[in-house]
Amino acid sequence: MKATILPKFLTQVMLLLFISTSFLTTSCSDTEDDSYKPASYKPEFTATPPKGMETEYIFGVHPLHNPQRLQEVFAPLMDYLSDNVPGAQFKLEASRNYASYDKKLYSNQFHFSLPNPFQTINAIDRGYKVFGKMADDENFRGIILVRKDSGIEKVTDLIGKPVSYPAPTALAATMMPQYYLQTHGVDVMKDLDNRYVGSQESSIMNVYLKNTVAGSTWPPPWEALSKERPELERELKVIWQTPYLPNNSLIVLPGVAESVLTKVSQLMFDFHNTEEGKVILSTMHLSHFEKADNKTYQPVRDFVKQFAKKVRPIH
Repeated sequence: MKATILPKFLTQVMLLLFISTSFLTTSCSDTEDDSYKPASYKPEFTATPPKGMETEYIFGVHPLHNPQRLQEVFAPLMDYLSDNVPGAQFKLEASRNYASYDKKLYSNQFHFSLPNPFQTINAIDRGYKVFGKMADDENFRGIILVRKDSGIEKVTDLIGKPVSYPAPTALAATMMPQYYLQTHGVDVMKDLDNRYVGSQESSIMNVYLKNTVAGSTWPPPWEALSKERPELERELKVIWQTPYLPNNSLIVLPGVAESVLTKVSQLMFDFHNTEEGKVILSTMHLSHFEKADNKTYQPVRDFVKQFAKKVRPIH
């Protein structure tokens, strides 16, 4: 039998088809897992934009707790806002210490933030606007802890001894306790061994472990940690507490759309009226969020001036 001879043109066409088919087959096998069996496509419809079309807002929270604890407490709030503000996704930014948080805040890296009142007045001076705050101002006070077996009874008993604090710029947990000590018989900068240990929990634990004879914090971290670790409440006691100031603020960076700010404000101020909100707020040891503005924090400016005059410079 004679072999069939194809016309030259047809031969070239078939060769091109073979090469093209081989290329497509190779490309697919190189990029897909052979075991993958695609499911049948079914379109889905949603009232919210696809994730890629949402605007991401960074929400910074100052070191009320260590970063892990901050995630546990505030991540559910971010999820709540993301689920209820159309076209927006909220990302929690937790910082390892006050210095790290301050650097981000003062360089305008947060769209929204929850700073302490001292950081609030500094943020206002950099253009941020206060739109709300944590309620329960009576909780925004400093407390000083000692071991029950320490023998410490009066402020002057601390002279020459180590005292722990979270950070130099922690208003309720450091500055207010230092002002209290200064005005009750000791020269904080000369009479005490001041140790800034990085977090609220660390300040408490230093006292428990006898690294320091006293340590300062503020009520929410003490209540949360002593609940988790009952031995702390058995061994430690609050020996002194300070007067209170306006609680931590809610601030927003200029440029955030007014419609987004309005929706965030509405959700946060009504948060305590929702079942989900009640659960989340309980982890913060907070009853509710409330409206506030820049003028709310004038008492903080007054305190800071007195602190700088009587205790130490603030850097």
